[in-house]
Parts: sequence; structure tokens; C-alpha cells
Amino acid sequence: MNPNVQEILQMYRTMTMIRQSCERVRSMVLSGEAMLLVHMPWGEEAISAGISAHLRSADTTITTYRGMGDELAKGVPLKALWSEYLGKATGPCKGKGGPMHITYPEAGLMVTTGIVGSGIPIANGFAIASQLRGDDLVTVVNFGDGATNIGAFHEALNMAQLWKLPVIFLCHNNLWGEHTAIHEHQENEHVADRAAAYGMEGITVDGTDPIAVWEASKTAIERARAGKGPTLIEAVAPRLAGHYVGDAMKYQPEGWLEKALETDPVVTFRARILQEGHATEEALSAIESEIRAELDEAVEFAKNSPDPDVSEIEIDIYSEVAA
Repeated sequence: MNPNVQEILQMYRTMTMIRQSCERVRSMVLSGEAMLLVHMPWGEEAISAGISAHLRSADTTITTYRGMGDELAKGVPLKALWSEYLGKATGPCKGKGGPMHITYPEAGLMVTTGIVGSGIPIANGFAIASQLRGDDLVTVVNFGDGATNIGAFHEALNMAQLWKLPVIFLCHNNLWGEHTAIHEHQENEHVADRAAAYGMEGITVDGTDPIAVWEASKTAIERARAGKGPTLIEAVAPRLAGHYVGDAMKYQPEGWLEKALETDPVVTFRARILQEGHATEEALSAIESEIRAELDEAVEFAKNSPDPDVSEIEIDIYSEVAA
């Protein structure tokens, strides 16, 4: 089964929102308008858009410091997200989380972690809770290819398969672990091949194609909801920017980025929509203009929001201990 036109256009809208937000963050950081250490999911937009099409607000999403795409796709409002990015009291974490530690339970975004791979075992905890409740909710945990080399990855996948947990392990393989090319830190051809070691379902998909991600995610999520256990999905999507905003990317071979830009998911999906007749140029331009206006409003809201009060410094840090 393929996505219908409405679903295709919603995925394009999500991808465009992510891309425009990335562009705005980069512009503000490089111009000095915002002081942030931030990591953008440039090139990974199709992954977030493709899987989110099947998720309910009550389903759990866990993401990483490169999580803007996952956050927006799961339903974190632009105003809330930008307020947190700019360290404002109107952010969901009152400005204390910043880009690397956003949570928004109302949309099922439960954890954003700045520690590589740490969300993977946490995902099992949410999945166990779902299993004990007897509901059909799923947990999706997003992580990069570099995270598949840590012990927690192997421990979590083994446990999830043994207990048939309703969790989707979604590897955003952008071909770079910070500044190290994937072929320099692992020799297996595909990350998804590792699933076989645990008896788990594993699949590698084109992470620049939202429809391919949509199809793989649909199957995996249906299996998880039915109590048939986890899936490891490897979505391959070349990183179209540096590890962080301002990274000069001098470690990349000459011509690598230019080649990767040929598969820019936002550009290629837009062209495909037009070619297949799902929408007109005018309709797509209207979507892009609408998002630009929403983004302008969100950024202005965040910029004009108050800073956290100094009294917040110890709130949510220490627990009260009964005498």
C-alpha cells in the first residue's frame, strides 16, 4: 500500500518545515543573532516525515541532539520549539533544556538526549511500560550510525527481541559519526545487518525517500502494535551539512558534499510530486509560504518571550526529601 495524495503532501509539508527551520537556525547562529551549539538534521528530513505519518500522539518518540526533525514531525509546536532553542521561559522545558534536551509529552516526545546512544535503552523502558499496560502503543527511538557501536545498542536490541517489545530502532545513517566516515568506524555493509544477530527484523531503506521510509515504518509499526516485537530500520541519508552549525567540514573528501546534494530529499521529493501530478507548482509554493509565515511568527514569539527567572535554577533539578 502506498501513501495517498493527502499523506504525500503532509510529508512534504513536514519536510519543508524542518528544512526551513534548519535554514533559520543556521542564519541566526552565523549572523550572531543567536548563540547556540546546534546540530541540524540537514538531509534527514524524509526519515522524520516518513515514520511520523504512522505515529499517534500517545506513541513515544525518543531522539538525539540532532532531533529538530523528529521533534517537529512528532508534533512539537513551532513556538514551543523555538522558545526552548532560544532559552526562553515559554519553552516546554522553560528554556533550561535547549536544543539537546527538549521534551514535549503532549505530543509523545519524551526524551531528547545529548549523549550518543543513551536513548536506546531508555526506549526499552517506555516499551516495557506499554507492554505491561497491555496497550498497543509503540516507541520509536532515533539515533545515528555512530551510536550502533556502543554497548547499550547491543544490550537494548537483545533485550527488546527477547521480550518482544513494541519498539522501533530507527538508525539515521547519515554516513558520518561526527567527523568520521562510517567506513572508518565499522566494516559491516549495512547497520541493519546487525539485527540478524538477535533474531530481529532488520531493513535498510533509502532515507532520502519519504515514501520508502513510510512503507518500511508502516510494516514495522504494525508488527510492534500486534505484539510481534521490534524492528531495526536503517535509513541511509547523507548529511548535507557539518556536524554542527559552523563546522567547516574540512574532514570531508573533495566533492563529497556536492555529490550528496544531488539526493537532497526536499528538492528531489518536490520534483517527484510535480512529476507524478500530486500537486501543482502553485500548491507547493503556497505550502512553503504558509510555513515561512508560521516560522516567522514562532521566531518572533520566542525572541520576545521572557528569559527564565533566576529562581528556576534549582527547580526540576533536586527532589524534595521528606524528613
